[in-house]
Amino acid sequence: MGFLDAVLGRRKPARPNLDSLFALPSAAITVQAALDFVPTGRASVAFRSPEGRAFADVEAEVRALLDADGGPPVEVSEDGFGFDWVVIRTDPVDLGAAVIDAHAVNTSLVEGGFGPQLLCSLVSFRGPQDEPLALVYLYKAGTFYPFAPKPGSDQQRDNVRELQVRDLLTGELPIEADLGRWFAVWDAPGL
Repeated sequence: MGFLDAVLGRRKPARPNLDSLFALPSAAITVQAALDFVPTGRASVAFRSPEGRAFADVEAEVRALLDADGGPPVEVSEDGFGFDWVVIRTDPVDLGAAVIDAHAVNTSLVEGGFGPQLLCSLVSFRGPQDEPLALVYLYKAGTFYPFAPKPGSDQQRDNVRELQVRDLLTGELPIEADLGRWFAVWDAPGL
């Protein structure tokens, strides 16, 4: 960061640490013990899909890497905002394997030169009354936040649950301090 940036109040953005994803299985145990939310074994990675041969090669590499273990095929879908989602599903539920696969997707995209297109990764949970919950990793900030849509409502969030999960996992995961960056990921594949 230069002198002018310091004077104008600009700060250098946090560098993402994809290895933070490996803290999710431990955080899942905390969430399950305290709130009775259990992992679903699903993880998703969202990115803006660029056009071209180079990206097609990386996408083929990611599919081959994830399909190599004989597990269920990887699903790729597009949301209403034009982001592509790679969805990993484990059966039986294995959050550790889902996190490893999500890390592999992120790493492959970064190594292929497509890191700037990464948006977020998430792992999903279900509560005692089948309430959805996701822990979302913001790639560009290198932080996590909880996303808890209210079941049966039209795009309403359970803010109390989100703050409860934040307080529970502070110190265990790098939690995004700016609540304005806790973006809603309505209908995210894998949620």
